[in-house]
Amino acid sequence: MKRLVVAAGLLVAGCGAREELKPAQNAPLPVAPYGAEATPTPGDLLKPPVQTRPARSDDLIESSDKRRSDEYDLPPS
Repeated sequence: MKRLVVAAGLLVAGCGAREELKPAQNAPLPVAPYGAEATPTPGDLLKPPVQTRPARSDDLIESSDKRRSDEYDLPPS
């Protein structure tokens, strides 16, 4: 019984689509965004913007400097 459940799970997991995304046939593309010079192509619409995968910054702290005194760091009153 367990083998049947595992086999069914593997079959269901393997039935996902492995094709590229394409716009629907005979469907109009979205209108050009406000201020854009031209309507984006399907390739432009499917390409993720830079903000979705920001560059990683691995800035290492090379020296530890003492903090300046903060005159506004007051105890609660």
